[in-house]
Amino acid sequence: MKIPFFKPLLYLIAAGIITGCSSTSPKILSTPVSNIDSIPLKVRDLTDAQLKDWTNADLVSDTIPGMSVNKAYAEIIKNTKPSPVIVGVVDSGVDIEHEDLEGVIWTNADEIPGNGKDDDNNGYIDDIHGWNFLGDAVAENMEYTRIYKRLKPKYEGKSESSISTADREEYNTYKAAKAEYEKEYAEAVQTREQYLQIKSQITAAHNAVSEALGTEDYTKEQLSDFKPETQQMGQYKSILTQIQNNVNENIPEALTELEEAIDYYKERLATHFNMELDGRAKVGDDPYDITDTNYGNNEVSGPEADKENVKHGTHVAGIIAADRSNNIGVKGVSNNARILVVRAVPDGDEYDKDIALGIRYAVDNGAKVINTSFGKYFSPNPEWVIDAIKYAAENDVLIVNAAGNEGIDLDVKRVYPNDQDPNNSTEIADNFLTVGALNYDYGAGLVADFSNYGTSNVDVFAPGTKIWSTTPNDTYEYLQGTSMAAPAVSGIAAIIRGYYPQLTAAQVKQIIMDSGLSTKASVIVGGDTNNTKKFQNLSVSGKMANLYNALILADQISKNN
Repeated sequence: MKIPFFKPLLYLIAAGIITGCSSTSPKILSTPVSNIDSIPLKVRDLTDAQLKDWTNADLVSDTIPGMSVNKAYAEIIKNTKPSPVIVGVVDSGVDIEHEDLEGVIWTNADEIPGNGKDDDNNGYIDDIHGWNFLGDAVAENMEYTRIYKRLKPKYEGKSESSISTADREEYNTYKAAKAEYEKEYAEAVQTREQYLQIKSQITAAHNAVSEALGTEDYTKEQLSDFKPETQQMGQYKSILTQIQNNVNENIPEALTELEEAIDYYKERLATHFNMELDGRAKVGDDPYDITDTNYGNNEVSGPEADKENVKHGTHVAGIIAADRSNNIGVKGVSNNARILVVRAVPDGDEYDKDIALGIRYAVDNGAKVINTSFGKYFSPNPEWVIDAIKYAAENDVLIVNAAGNEGIDLDVKRVYPNDQDPNNSTEIADNFLTVGALNYDYGAGLVADFSNYGTSNVDVFAPGTKIWSTTPNDTYEYLQGTSMAAPAVSGIAAIIRGYYPQLTAAQVKQIIMDSGLSTKASVIVGGDTNNTKKFQNLSVSGKMANLYNALILADQISKNN
């Protein structure tokens, strides 16, 4: 789910030479980054350039908790290049013509473009760059909305005592879905109303202060020096100071961000909770029949008329593989990934069937890493996705998965997809790596306030707050979420698999976990300053993913294989 940047304001105002076995592997003389608890905290705000590149930063030299990507390229892999690795991006679609992506998109060499035939006999006609399992569909309900409206005619008004033993499990699912729907709907209505009220306050304050200062683009220093002559102007100054310190120094830009947040909740109310919406009608299949596979098309960017729907997937693809050599835009983590696009995530919750078939499609077409930046808390057919994860494991494919953005403990509340058994306690596969999100502040705020966590269900953390990457039509934007943390790790995985193809998916997963950086410090979780935990206790590894260290460990493991 998209994380509006304005959310924090709601709380403030409204309340030796090693060659390895691969011919392309680098010669490593480096020692791992360590002893990070002795690093001083950064007290200055990040510059614009630092913020746009913070994923690539090094904690030791920059005091920014990035993944030491620039350090790895400068010191380890500057004179070598890994073999290409296909990375499946199961997401909302990708703008494959983007200036920073067009050279890194996978092409199916066994398919003849535009002849209307399934040349490679894989069941998908003209799948040149991947497959679109959604066809022209964009808007969709949340899964709990779909469950609620599907089961409502059967159970609405029924008493507990009237439910048969055979229907008990389904009835309990209905009750849970209904409760979630009612809670989330009410929260969306309330949040939008609060944002509207905040907008009104900020607009009034900004108009008054702008007139007094003679400019709309006043700086923090100008606002700080401003001497209010009335109590009302003093209140306005206080409101705007909070905005400048916590959202954006430029108040007009902050108001634009707020308007986007208001629109976000407006759209949620119109689609995610709309009981009358049939988002699947445009697809034409039965989403609850896994054998009904003749659907979708090869337009992996989705409907051309609505490029907004591919923003998420395009952003994810850029984090993984945006061209590092063209001196424009952004530099992806990997310089060897080839993005295979699987469009399977609508504006709303994904269907289990699309995800299961999408994973299998990516595996069958040569992906060695699959990025899954999505998730939900209700799943009618989780067994289909579990089987697909096992299929990927059998074919030595690593799946890198986003932990989710509700700031909760996943050991307590189950999320889908995952690699746990039904009791949420034992892994069913060794190829599934779940990633939580870091903030760019090294200190108590190290973990993104929205990031989920869990000592059994989250494996590692990576940068996920305000990430600059590709968006449709040759543009670039900041987005945030564990959706941005997962592709950062997918980029690491692609580099390792390119240099050391003899390492298995399970080994690559373990290398990324074992080679990360940790800290003994306590950090805030869930955005609640009263809720702090040891960072080491928030994931299986207790670490932050680090490309520099991962390459060193991968080389050592490869040598010993």
